[in-house]
Amino acid sequence: MKFSQLGRSGLKVSKLCLGTMNFGVDTDEKESFRIMDAALDAGINFFDTANIYGWGENAGRTEEIIGRWFAQGGGRREKVVLATKFYGDMSDKSDGPNSEAGLSAYKLRRHLDASLKRLQTDHVELFQMHHVDRSVTWDELWEAFRIVLHQGKIGYVGSSNFAGRDLVKAQYEAKSNRMLGLVSEQHKYSLLCRLPELEVLPAAEELGIGVIAWSPLDGGLLSGHALKPIEGSKRANNPERVEKHRDQLHAFEALCRELGESEANVALAWTLVQPSMTAPIIGPRTLDQLQTALRVVDIVLDESTLTRLDEIFPGPGGSAPNAYAW
Repeated sequence: MKFSQLGRSGLKVSKLCLGTMNFGVDTDEKESFRIMDAALDAGINFFDTANIYGWGENAGRTEEIIGRWFAQGGGRREKVVLATKFYGDMSDKSDGPNSEAGLSAYKLRRHLDASLKRLQTDHVELFQMHHVDRSVTWDELWEAFRIVLHQGKIGYVGSSNFAGRDLVKAQYEAKSNRMLGLVSEQHKYSLLCRLPELEVLPAAEELGIGVIAWSPLDGGLLSGHALKPIEGSKRANNPERVEKHRDQLHAFEALCRELGESEANVALAWTLVQPSMTAPIIGPRTLDQLQTALRVVDIVLDESTLTRLDEIFPGPGGSAPNAYAW
């Protein structure tokens, strides 16, 4: 496994991040345990989750599965750089209007404590805002983060789904409060979703924020199974989207055949070409899917291959404003 620093922090994480969104949903607890054990054995030390995973009335289930895995001991917790997220409605109606999705010092404290309890740990290395909430001031948020940082409950602060302007604002206010600020931004990014190249990726690189790509296979469309669906690849079975991108997917399939690599691994390897990229999130449902993805960090895409990928999946044309102006 290869490693990189998370943004401008000194924290070193694997260049593949284990996403756990399927745990407790499409992947049962026994298989989830096998996947996490195998990930550690392969050198993946970066695990990502969120308090809402499990979804709906089962929100929190994924964190509980991870917590029970940690409870087995064997140094599991000590070997993992653990990231979780908060923002969503956890359906605790005792909170009244404060149960609604959003950010606040109130929610930060309550949701962090609840996550730590489910995860059976006293801290997380990375605590991420799952979405931006522009109705809440950064004075409130950075003071709340300062408290939990000093308490040792979190190591670093990250964001997810922030626009470029939100990253700039967050870092400006952090500096005003004499804090490190964000070390990471988790953002949707793939060959089929290159809009972040306009603003988010350049802003992250300039500000020293490491980018973690979520949905790097675009919901399974780049998995290699979209044109030839197999049982269990339900997220790739979106007929309208498949039809919309059919020509691109056929061209991509042909290129990957020439390279001798799977479509999924090429799509994942492509995300790592970006200088601001820390890691793509892989979300295996099975142990076999995890083991197949381990090769990604060793795949080198040469300039001619990158040019062909640009031709198949055109991006916005570079960063703003040059992408749309002279």
